[in-house]
Amino acid sequence: MSHQNAGEDNLASMTDAWSAMTRGFLRTATAANRAAVSAMLPSTEESNGAEVNRIAPSIPSIEYSDLDWQFDRTVDDPDYISVGDTVTFEKTLSDEDIRAFAAVSGDTNRLHLDEEFASETRFGERIVHGTLVSGLISAALARLPGLTIYLSQDLEFSGPVGIGDSVSARVEVVESLGNDQYRLETLVRDEDDDTTVINGEAVVLIDDLPAE
Repeated sequence: MSHQNAGEDNLASMTDAWSAMTRGFLRTATAANRAAVSAMLPSTEESNGAEVNRIAPSIPSIEYSDLDWQFDRTVDDPDYISVGDTVTFEKTLSDEDIRAFAAVSGDTNRLHLDEEFASETRFGERIVHGTLVSGLISAALARLPGLTIYLSQDLEFSGPVGIGDSVSARVEVVESLGNDQYRLETLVRDEDDDTTVINGEAVVLIDDLPAE
């Protein structure tokens, strides 16, 4: 066999191996993406005796979600929302989040931005804006089925949240007020410190989603 033919055979073998590896990578990436979506929307149905993943009814905010954020809910259809249904949303509040919130909101309190200044306060360190922490309640409400519209919110702050802490917001339907309005208990916890940092109550209107 000539050196040229041997070289062509080696090139062909390398090309086949690369193609097989690429196909394997694409299959793995596709499976990972499907697993990520299934983790966010874990509902299933039976098909010929086999469990099949299905996409739950639309959650508008999911289209803009980060895969590092986590949520869980007990109801997928706005027509079946009832007392006892819950949604929990969790994310880690980073230094980048705090600085972005300060820039957008205009709340440049040094307690949140200046480490040296904050070290001399009762907290001993920088802490997350209270309004940013309570904003996770809105994130949980956005994951109720239908289009959630805030009508009111009462809050009581009971502790600070440190920068870099994982925080969860839990909302629970406690009363149906009629006309698609609901009263909810709202709770925010600092999961790193295992403490409740916000207690409150909200009233929301669950509207129909716009027709596509």
